[in-house]
Amino acid sequence: MVGKVGIIGLGLIGGSLARRLNGNGVEVIAWNHRPHPYAAAQAEGIRCVGTLAELAAAEPQVLVLCNPLKAMPGILDELKPLLDAHPGITLTDVGSVKGMVRSQVEQAGLGECYVGAHPMAGNELSGWSAADPHLYDDALWAITVTQHTDYRRFLTIAELIVKDCGNRVIVIDSDTHDRAAALISHMPHVVATSLINELVCNPDRNIAAALAAGSWRDMTRVALTDPNRTRAMVEEDNVNVEGLLRSMAARLTAMADALHDGDVDTIGGFFAEGQPFREYKHAREFAEGELAIPEAGWQQALLESARRGEAIIGFIDEHRVRVRVHAMPTGGTD
Repeated sequence: MVGKVGIIGLGLIGGSLARRLNGNGVEVIAWNHRPHPYAAAQAEGIRCVGTLAELAAAEPQVLVLCNPLKAMPGILDELKPLLDAHPGITLTDVGSVKGMVRSQVEQAGLGECYVGAHPMAGNELSGWSAADPHLYDDALWAITVTQHTDYRRFLTIAELIVKDCGNRVIVIDSDTHDRAAALISHMPHVVATSLINELVCNPDRNIAAALAAGSWRDMTRVALTDPNRTRAMVEEDNVNVEGLLRSMAARLTAMADALHDGDVDTIGGFFAEGQPFREYKHAREFAEGELAIPEAGWQQALLESARRGEAIIGFIDEHRVRVRVHAMPTGGTD
């Protein structure tokens, strides 16, 4: 297990990670751009420091960037000489857009010590006051690597997530991650926001709001997120989100046309097309097995594993892992 972790940023994601790792016996050292969460964090045993230099000097095995993406270039520039002086530190992050972060890391000259990561965890809240170690319960993380990623550094991040956080991992490249994240996170944030926009612009909005129950709550929960945070996330993955929104708009227009025309076959097909996902969500038993990770081509082997629906849930040794399989039935368009 990783014994010491540095965290930059004690907001919802960083604060929750700090509390989870600290609760699992990992020494956590944190820096935040403002010290307001320090008293509460230190009361729980999280060591807080005043500068990034102090954070690097503590020589954590892993340094996790949990700061807003807009602050990334400045923080990376400040970290560059510090990590040059402490080359054993592996740098990772929790950003929801991996291509942009990797580009910024490489521009800062820190690509050799970096392994990207993104925990699929969060809610509509923000700040240290909302930090909760249970936010990571049963979370899946995506680790993003390149052909040049050092395997030892990858292994450090993977073991931190699996052993110290008690979570699952898939390993993919940044482009694959950003396309998938746009599909299951960034584009749905826009759709959820469009739903509440439709409500507030409707003259019957108060009646409709009074009638709203579980389905409306579930479909619009993420629209309650700080709109500036959502806007930044969407803009940072703009190309992928744009394409998905145009595809979604075409689906909705086709459904509207079918309703107008009374086209029962198209209407029926619209509601039946997603059956593989319903079966996927209703699955309760998952197969488990072992996966050997080759020394050469390990990145591609792990990407193929992720595409089969396999997630790493444990380590047998450095090149063998236990995986759980949760795959969607064949259907739809590949």
